[in-house]
Amino acid sequence: MSPRLIAVLLTAFLAVLGLATPAVAAPVQTLTWTGNNSTTEYASAPTGALPGETTIVFENSEATGNTTGMSHTLTFDTSTPGYNHDVSLNILANPFDPQNGRHEAVVTLTPGKYRYFCTIPGHTAMVGEFVVSDGGGDTTAPVVTAAVAGDRDSSGNYIESATVSLSATDAGSGVASVEYQLDGGTWTTYSAPVVVSAVGMHMLHYRATDVAGNTSEEGMAHFTIVEGQGDTTPPTVTASIAGDKDSSGNYLDVATVTLTATDADSEVRSVEYQLDGGAWTPYSAPVAVTGAGEHMVHFRATDAAGNTSPEGMSHFTVVKRDTTAPAVSASVAGTQDEDGNYVGKAVVTVTASDTGSGVAAVEYKVDSGAWTAYAAPVPVTAPGAHTVGYRARDVAGNASAEGSVSFTVVAGGDTTAPSVTMQVTGKQDGSWNYVGSASVTLTATDAESGVALVEYKVDSAAWARYTAPVVVSALGAHTVRFRAADVAGNVSAEGTGAFTVVAAAPPPDACPDSDTRDTVVIGGIDSQVENIDIGNGCTLNDVIDEDAEYASHDRFVQHVKAVTQELVTNGVLSSGDRNRIVTAAIESDIGGGTAVVARPEMKKRL
Repeated sequence: MSPRLIAVLLTAFLAVLGLATPAVAAPVQTLTWTGNNSTTEYASAPTGALPGETTIVFENSEATGNTTGMSHTLTFDTSTPGYNHDVSLNILANPFDPQNGRHEAVVTLTPGKYRYFCTIPGHTAMVGEFVVSDGGGDTTAPVVTAAVAGDRDSSGNYIESATVSLSATDAGSGVASVEYQLDGGTWTTYSAPVVVSAVGMHMLHYRATDVAGNTSEEGMAHFTIVEGQGDTTPPTVTASIAGDKDSSGNYLDVATVTLTATDADSEVRSVEYQLDGGAWTPYSAPVAVTGAGEHMVHFRATDAAGNTSPEGMSHFTVVKRDTTAPAVSASVAGTQDEDGNYVGKAVVTVTASDTGSGVAAVEYKVDSGAWTAYAAPVPVTAPGAHTVGYRARDVAGNASAEGSVSFTVVAGGDTTAPSVTMQVTGKQDGSWNYVGSASVTLTATDAESGVALVEYKVDSAAWARYTAPVVVSALGAHTVRFRAADVAGNVSAEGTGAFTVVAAAPPPDACPDSDTRDTVVIGGIDSQVENIDIGNGCTLNDVIDEDAEYASHDRFVQHVKAVTQELVTNGVLSSGDRNRIVTAAIESDIGGGTAVVARPEMKKRL
């Protein structure tokens, strides 16, 4: 005989005896379904039940894990063969509806199997079934197990938290409920994994009851929670540069710097940037850089745990948008007769300049000929009237208006080009390299009309007019090209010369036993100023010489003021760093020895 039937007969018997007052019977059981962010399964659902009047609870709320505001339905199947079709149930629940996602309905269940599902499009994988049984013949308790998960240390302790998951099965009437008891507390219905975060030892008991009323023996899981080390990983921060760019990759008018920081453990507390060595500034929005020239932006981020990322760096160049065409002109040189005609030859020189993006190309054409790239003065020797056209274009694509010069060439005159030579002088090492710099001298001669122009170019630089010896100090191999034109317009063939400049040997180290501490420290007072080499092997700590003997503390401070002022004058030290060093000297206890001045060799080191 089922427990429910026994309860009904007992109530009737007591009523006959006058010992019980008939009342409206409450539903025999409550079955609960829950929903969360999943679209493939319900968060929890029963697998078995008893027949009779039943309260159905469907909760789809933040409390059951729905953090996205997603709607679900609990709908009983009334058409698929093999299932009971006597209950019509369709509950729509949303965390933000008037019931906050928790709905109840009272139905009457009969023995058999019921199928339920979610009708929301895309949620059709949310489906399940449960069995209604009167429990007759089922005397076997459910099987229930526990699994503990979480990060563990080498001793097996769980770091910061442990998660306990319970699982119960019943081959007879089905599982009706699963309960747990943590550390001797009250028994609680299990609906989702239990997260335990309190530091210390813990014991969790658990049990399950089936629809027939059979309860399993209590199981037990024990574990220990220990404190974690917390967040020790700094954030990740990156920079991206955006804006219109020219063909050389320079940003036109403005470059916008966007910083992005992420932290997988705690959260990003602050992001900072430093532009061109300026002050560190909190980052809150993309930074627009409009100043023309090269720029360097450093950036860093700090998380809520206090971890600061290494400094990142991006560099870029901003140029002003060029809308002005180049300026271009031409001049004609050569020997002229009394009528102004050029005798034998006329040489046309084209000159172009651009203060914006720079000259990209210069072209010319003689009479009705084709436009030709201009690279050197153009000789015109054919007798007759001529017109030479010219034009230029800058890097930004702006083209000048076409210009022209006209002239007449008559037969005769100087037709021999000048002679030009190059001489390189300077201090040389054993391999004939020039040490520190090389001086290039050009000499041109012309026996007829005379030299009008000498030009040169170093490596890939533009051609330049030669007026005095050219000093080349850049280290490395160099090639110098040169040419000359005479008054009659004859241009020599290009000459070349090659040489190598190497660095001069460094001066001897004035402080072989140098004080190489990272910052300037005086008598234990850290000035926070970087302890740089002043250029001769001595550091700032060396020239301050705190270990020397001084007549008094004041004499020591006077010494520090004198040597740092000289370093400021020489451009080695900034005024701000000098002030910090002098302050550290004043706060120190250096001074009071037998000597009255710093050691003479310290003065020599400056």
